[in-house]
Amino acid sequence: MSETAASVASATSVTPAAGRTARSRRAQISLTVLQTVLGLFFALASALPKLIAHPSAAEGFDKLGWGSTGMYIIGALELAGGIALLIPLLSSVAAVSLSALMVGAFIVNVTAIHGPYPATPLILMLPLALIAWARRGNNAELVRVVRRRV
Repeated sequence: MSETAASVASATSVTPAAGRTARSRRAQISLTVLQTVLGLFFALASALPKLIAHPSAAEGFDKLGWGSTGMYIIGALELAGGIALLIPLLSSVAAVSLSALMVGAFIVNVTAIHGPYPATPLILMLPLALIAWARRGNNAELVRVVRRRV
């Protein structure tokens, strides 16, 4: 084997592992940034208007007939989910829970509200599903923690 071929062969045998490690690190950082952005979105942009009874949020819930009680419950669920997305151990469960909430938001949007952006909850479900899948390993640790406390 020539010297050039040997150096190429040794470089390709080392590079994939190093590449996977660097790619894995970048993927973890990107996923953490995505979780942070979505957590802040759900906590601040989505839950806060409901929890302070902003007129734009109250109008939709009054239109549904759910009143302020429904608005506060949905706001609290979004706040809890947004905060849980920021906690590594809870991130997968939070993403699944917020996805279920988004399914409900989509159904209500299409059937009752007829709002201008009915696909928004579905669009939010895509990154939530990615987080739930990528952080699924945290679920086993969460079960261990819960069992230890019981």
